[in-house]
Amino acid sequence: MPHATTRDDVRIYFEEAGQGTPIIFLHEFAADHTNWEPQMRYFSRGHRCITYSARGYTPSDVPDGEVYSYTHFYTDALAVLDHLKIERAHLVGLSMGAYSSLQIGLNAPQRALSMTLAGVGSGSEIENLEAWRKQCRANAEQFETLGSAEVAKVTREAPSRIPFLVKDPRGHADFYAALARHDSKGSARTMRGFQGGRPSIYTMTDAIKKASTPALIVCGDEDDPCVGPSLFLKQHLPAAGLAMFPKSGHVLNLEEPALFNESVARFVTLVEAGRWPVRDPRSLAAH
Repeated sequence: MPHATTRDDVRIYFEEAGQGTPIIFLHEFAADHTNWEPQMRYFSRGHRCITYSARGYTPSDVPDGEVYSYTHFYTDALAVLDHLKIERAHLVGLSMGAYSSLQIGLNAPQRALSMTLAGVGSGSEIENLEAWRKQCRANAEQFETLGSAEVAKVTREAPSRIPFLVKDPRGHADFYAALARHDSKGSARTMRGFQGGRPSIYTMTDAIKKASTPALIVCGDEDDPCVGPSLFLKQHLPAAGLAMFPKSGHVLNLEEPALFNESVARFVTLVEAGRWPVRDPRSLAAH
């Protein structure tokens, strides 16, 4: 079973397909490496594609202790690239994976050819930050006491998940059946450490304004917690474009796979052609 080893000796399971310029896919909290299958099949026709399960998600290790911070998660993606001897890659992240992709763009920009930030920024509103963190702690306790199967029953009915159910009941059912099988300890630790401990993107304005990595921000217009952060990133990232998917929720790569693939493919093509420019600094200074 292929795996990379992180700097703190956690084994990260990965899969790869195709040849060409690398693309690495970073999954959301409720997903794992398998949820990028439509993208692995599509993009591996012209690129070397890598998907992996984050720490806490089997078949990757589920380590004990306080080792689930946002720093652990974005450096784990770099560990996978290091293991594969990949110097730079396009980063495609959803939600938790989008936050990690952004952190690579801010802290290790030399490793990122581009970053696709889909469903990014939930829990970032400063005025609601403590309530968000309290809810994350409560959700972690639910994973520990009730188990993943029971938590999945509640999560699948969240407002931002309903558009997926309406459009694709079969895909929605498969997605949450997979979540029900997640390791409950890993999910609890990720919820408490990463979800409940990561800084709000609104506190990173200065760093974001300096990040020149080409960025595509993708948001569903019915994913209310991510609309504001997506607009914020569009305003402040120097080389950002924004794609808003109509009547769409959070699980964009599965809810609208054709639209998602087309949008990301166009973005990657323009980046590789050197035709995704940085905005005039004067326009950013106005924000």
